[in-house]
Amino acid sequence: MRTIIENGKIVNEGRVSSASLIIDDDRIEQVVTGKEVPRGNYDNHVDATGCFVLPGIIDEHVHFREPGMTQKADIESESRAAAWGGVTTYFEMPNTNPSTTTPEALVDKMDRAARTSHVNYSFFYGATNRNAATFKDIDRTLIPGIKLFMGASTGGMLVEGETALDAVFETCADLRLPLMTHCEDSSIINRNMARMVARYGEDPAVRLHPLIRSVRSCMASSSLAVELAKRYGTRLHIAHISTQQELALLESNTHFTDGAFPLITGEAVISHLLFCSDDYDRLGALIKCNPAVKAVSHRRALRRALTDGRITCIGTDHAPHLLSDKQGGCRRAASGMPMVQFSLVAMLGLVDRGVLSMERMVQLMCHNPARLFEVKDRGFLRKGYKADVTIVRRRPWVLAQSDIQSKCGWSPLVGQRFDWQVVRTICNGHTVYHEGKMDEDYIGEAVRFRC
Repeated sequence: MRTIIENGKIVNEGRVSSASLIIDDDRIEQVVTGKEVPRGNYDNHVDATGCFVLPGIIDEHVHFREPGMTQKADIESESRAAAWGGVTTYFEMPNTNPSTTTPEALVDKMDRAARTSHVNYSFFYGATNRNAATFKDIDRTLIPGIKLFMGASTGGMLVEGETALDAVFETCADLRLPLMTHCEDSSIINRNMARMVARYGEDPAVRLHPLIRSVRSCMASSSLAVELAKRYGTRLHIAHISTQQELALLESNTHFTDGAFPLITGEAVISHLLFCSDDYDRLGALIKCNPAVKAVSHRRALRRALTDGRITCIGTDHAPHLLSDKQGGCRRAASGMPMVQFSLVAMLGLVDRGVLSMERMVQLMCHNPARLFEVKDRGFLRKGYKADVTIVRRRPWVLAQSDIQSKCGWSPLVGQRFDWQVVRTICNGHTVYHEGKMDEDYIGEAVRFRC
């Protein structure tokens, strides 16, 4: 099956150009620059007139809730939302029930995805206080890396204490496995919460969330992670950086050679790029997440860091909950929001506002996740690479609740106007989503790494 995508503008490897993309089965056969459509015999013609053709978006940070919390979300529903949003590949986090902290649990998740995931998939393996010795038992070509919770964000996966942390950082260094960390200091958070409860009652208002999960709690934990990474030579990727102070820990990677990164890199997520603490009055617990959405000065600093090289990747931290779980304040309302369906159109809005260029957006959402985690044959529009492609165009629309594909059925973005729309999502050469219609029978592939 040969497909040609013609008449569009391809955004790839720092350039926007008129070009045609030729796909043979599941691989890119050729990228032909120029406005003239190359002759040939094609089974499918995709007319991309007026559209931009991007590499498929790689979301390096999602929570799909399966197994154990499938009343909130599952791999089928959230991978469908991903396809609607132009995301062709996701890396899912280990804090499910049971958590992905044994080789057996990892195999179970891979098996589930092989049956129900509409796009390509992989899963982080989770660190605990006692399982660093099991890292060597994992097929490292199947996982992006190890996820470490250095803060009391979720369940029983908090790793604390010098011995346990040393074991995780040292083992990751020895095995050359990237380590992705959630950095918040739980002791600082607990003290802050106790003070707020004493002053405001058992469930302090959600606008106080950034004072409880404070700048200091983030900075203390991230500083410790950086110290340990430098001690052991561990490739550290700090998840969902939310403060201006943490950005000072990161070295700009703009001067590194193609494909190279500093030892310590950082991720920004959509929630912290879109919202600030002023939005709590309007949206309340709908934007409650961990780390907390903070003051506008931090959002401004994060947006600047998208272009100065300190932020390496953009993820979503897609974390759906039932709307009933989002009721209450700092203690009662669950933390997290569904974002995988709207990350690309939201970032294109920031492109329109001059926050970053479209070429840089593609680097942060496609190229860099592939390079950083050493993904095999994805993340670029290159000859021989897997044909993961996202096509977008300018078309204003307003998000209605009925548009939401995540099982939870809500979004803090309902009612917002977007000026861009995902037209088509192609996964391994197959159109899984097009103009509001899904191929419900299509199943993506397991991503391969470091091979």
